[in-house]
Amino acid sequence: MQRRSRSRIRDRGRGLTGVIAAASALGLTAALGGCGLTGDSGEVTLRLVAADYGDSESNGSQKYWDKLVTAYEAEHPGVKVDVTVYSWNDVDAKVKEMVDAGKAPDMAQIGAYADYAAKGLLYQADDLLSIPVQADFVAQFADAGRVRDVQYGIPFASSTRLLFYNKTLFEKAGISAPTTWKELATDAEALKAEGVKTPYALPLGAEEAQAETMQWLLSGGGGYTDSDLGTYNIDSAENIATFDWLRDNLVGKGLTGPVAPGELNRADAFSAFAAGDVGMLNGHPSLMQMAKKKGVKFGMVPMPGLEGPSKFSMGVADWMMAFKKNGHADEVGEFLDFVYDKQNVLDFSREYDLLPVTNSASTVMTAAKQDADLKPFLERLPLSELYPVGRTSWAEVSVEIKKRIGRTVTSGGNPSAVLSQLQSTATRAENAE
Repeated sequence: MQRRSRSRIRDRGRGLTGVIAAASALGLTAALGGCGLTGDSGEVTLRLVAADYGDSESNGSQKYWDKLVTAYEAEHPGVKVDVTVYSWNDVDAKVKEMVDAGKAPDMAQIGAYADYAAKGLLYQADDLLSIPVQADFVAQFADAGRVRDVQYGIPFASSTRLLFYNKTLFEKAGISAPTTWKELATDAEALKAEGVKTPYALPLGAEEAQAETMQWLLSGGGGYTDSDLGTYNIDSAENIATFDWLRDNLVGKGLTGPVAPGELNRADAFSAFAAGDVGMLNGHPSLMQMAKKKGVKFGMVPMPGLEGPSKFSMGVADWMMAFKKNGHADEVGEFLDFVYDKQNVLDFSREYDLLPVTNSASTVMTAAKQDADLKPFLERLPLSELYPVGRTSWAEVSVEIKKRIGRTVTSGGNPSAVLSQLQSTATRAENAE
């Protein structure tokens, strides 16, 4: 493949404003079995499979992409972009099916990229993006997109977590937002005494146990990997102590719910908070809208730690990637530069209550009144740590965490044994790379 000149700085699209007003929205349907094609007319068709961030049909991501594509095609005759959106429950599997069948899309916006990069299936970011676009990415996200020091994963959207608490329940119990684990446990006991159904929701179920786990590990001074060596460190003394504390001070005292942590999924925990039944839980920005719609008054603070607010928060990034199979590197690069235009990043972030992955959009949102609700999350973003997504082993490790981590906090649970099993899994998967 001919490498694109990195000195070639193209004039990017101007976002959706103005163009959309002049163009009607297109309903685009992708032919999943197809590839990027060049027809007799010389027209190139790019195919993108993307995840759905909407919580209803009215704000599904398909509508966002249709508008963006309409604007792009109006400025780029000869290029068509077909976008198919799937739910997060299905999108990763759909892309895998297409790749395994030899029918990879030109682009995929999904949850992980490392497996495809390790197999040599993806373009490097340098082969696609202009220098200004690459330079605009928030540093930790760009770094997290690297496999063996080469960036393949292009960050698309991000989020971090804060501790949400129900202000009404807290006022009734005469307590204030916690800053330490000890205060969190004391608050939970006070909430229980007032009859609160779930003082603290601890979702360690199959949906997203790896997220709740990481937030607690970071607040306890640990994490999934050693910050200096970069190797897995799941069974560290700090991590074991964290789950010992959760078992003995929250779960064992009946301060969690509405079901056992290992059976509680994040979506159900969020719904229970929005229903006014939960005193505290870790949440990302979308929980704000859920709670507001239900009339729940809430506050948000950094996750408590051992001796004060946690220094680090868990960060999550979703990824854009481009497959080499169909070619069209130049056309894909032109389109992705348009996708990451500042206004387009702002439009997407604001529509779905997500944090932008570019510095330019982050600067705007930090200062804008309309984004004031997101400011606490934006302030924590530079202090966030991401999953070790650059490791092909992470997919297997994450699955095992979802299966096993709930056992650490059951009655008689043995955190040391469970975390040691997970460490063995991680080491084995790492050695298999």
